[in-house]
Amino acid sequence: MSEDLQSNVEKDEATLEHFTELRKTLLQSALFFAVMFIGFLVFMPKVLPLLSNGYDIVLMGPLDVIRFYTGVAGALAIGLTVPFMGYQIWRFVKPGLTPTESRITLTYVPAISISFITGISFGYFIVFPVLFKFLMNLGQQSFHVLITAREYFLFLLTSTLSLGILFELPIVMVFLTSIGFLTPTKLKQIRKFAYIVLAIISALITPPDFISQILVLTPLVVLYELGIYLSILSFKKRMRKEAVLNP
Repeated sequence: MSEDLQSNVEKDEATLEHFTELRKTLLQSALFFAVMFIGFLVFMPKVLPLLSNGYDIVLMGPLDVIRFYTGVAGALAIGLTVPFMGYQIWRFVKPGLTPTESRITLTYVPAISISFITGISFGYFIVFPVLFKFLMNLGQQSFHVLITAREYFLFLLTSTLSLGILFELPIVMVFLTSIGFLTPTKLKQIRKFAYIVLAIISALITPPDFISQILVLTPLVVLYELGIYLSILSFKKRMRKEAVLNP
């Protein structure tokens, strides 16, 4: 009985330590987000000219200033917090990983950050200007268009953050392959269904015109094919390791 009691105590201590580390990880991520959020709020007057692209943007009321500032600052802070949180999660799960698994998992942190930044850059410098200019020209043919801050930045965030997330697709595909959840053969089999899903996503985040949807859908298809290629490399690498461990 004493051995069972001691075993239960050790399990409880391990569980408590586990939750303590998890709490620490979440608090550090929350603190990082808070610092970024406050920083963007303080420097918002300097950030806005970079985001407005020279357009005259209007506010419809005094409370819109607060909603607008906090919304933009929050979105930007989340974008910077994602890579930091990924690193914190890796530190949290590291004790339960082998040295090889730890090294492989760590490589995904910069890969996720690079993919996210690439997606946001593609959305901000290519997709957003083309779509926004197209819609403005379409509206100005019949109306005098006023650009409200809320609508402008909602459209900007939709066409940038969504692409930042979607550009993670190859990384997710490789990761699922590396843990044995997917195989390149399975990814090829569901290619047609994946294209349909990607087409629906591109239609949801773009205006209802063919050119805009193709502009977004094309890189998503390329990313899926890139994911298949990288998945093949990851699968072959995993098979070689299993062959060495189980001759």
